[in-house]
Amino acid sequence: MIPQEKLDHLMARFSAIEANMSGGKKLSSEEFVRLSKEHAELKPVIDSILAWRAAAKELADLEEIMDDRSADPEMRALAEDEIYDVRKRVQDFENRVRIELLPKDAADEKNAILEIRAGTGGDEAALFAGVLLRMYQRYAELHRFTFEIISASETDLGGYKEAIVSISGPGAYAKLKYESGVHRVQRVPTTEAGGRIHTSAATVAVLPEAEDVDVDIQEKDLRIDVFRSSGPGGQSVNTTDSAVRITHIPTGIVVQQQDEKSQHKNRAKAMKVLRARLYERERERADEERANARRGQVGSGDRSERIRTYNYPQGRVTDHRIGLTLHKLDQVVIGEALDEIIDALTAEDQAERLAAMEGVAG
Repeated sequence: MIPQEKLDHLMARFSAIEANMSGGKKLSSEEFVRLSKEHAELKPVIDSILAWRAAAKELADLEEIMDDRSADPEMRALAEDEIYDVRKRVQDFENRVRIELLPKDAADEKNAILEIRAGTGGDEAALFAGVLLRMYQRYAELHRFTFEIISASETDLGGYKEAIVSISGPGAYAKLKYESGVHRVQRVPTTEAGGRIHTSAATVAVLPEAEDVDVDIQEKDLRIDVFRSSGPGGQSVNTTDSAVRITHIPTGIVVQQQDEKSQHKNRAKAMKVLRARLYERERERADEERANARRGQVGSGDRSERIRTYNYPQGRVTDHRIGLTLHKLDQVVIGEALDEIIDALTAEDQAERLAAMEGVAG
């Protein structure tokens, strides 16, 4: 049972914030921004608490009518008809409040850095990496996120050995964080004359985009090399040394960027990716210190974990973490049905965290 004192405290805090923001006292711009952020974070849980309490009051009134033997028989019959639906609403709102009270991932509201790499399967794996890249691009468009390619290494057949993109918008990382892992495809390649089904794979990594305040990168810890960009087959793309390779000496992380003609732009893009990788490394270290909490959750983010299979002959997509199969492959790979998988993964993660939290409370 959720302690009512905790809910009362949240309600009181929300009222105090609204009073301050509506002119209760003069606020500095920094205070106003901080309170606005807290107000936005609290509003969903406050709305759920109010809806839950209103439904609970309605249920109590119906139960009172049913327990009153002197009540009008028609009124009691109406109460009996309604009570099942109202009980269900009370339960649904209570569950919603529980979910709203779960600890939030500090990175959920951040932008995402998405890295896709062709795995086993040669040209077919690179073509599949291209399918995934376009799937996430369309998904970003549907959610009004900004999709920007940071770097990409294309193959002669139109596939991708590697692509790194930035997906920007409120909650982009929360939406995409369960996509990390190995994506496997089963289909007949266009180059296969015998019609045999081939299996190949691509690896996806989703990192929260870090801001300067999230990661402290010292200039002395960086080795920056500049060189001439080269295209497929080693041909020169630029006549100037505009490509940038940044090595973070303490961790050995290397980021290379050559897509832009400007050295300054290549460096800025490389630093964005480096910052995200260092931030994720620190988050993983912190998660490890919290023992097995993350390992027990859906979508641990392990990039070696096979998470999903796209079976073209059968037109199905299976997410192995939750055993979900959708016979909507065409809709998934154009981003339109991807939310059905992501929403199911989110719900499963919430259920597991609720069970863990209640187990500790018990």
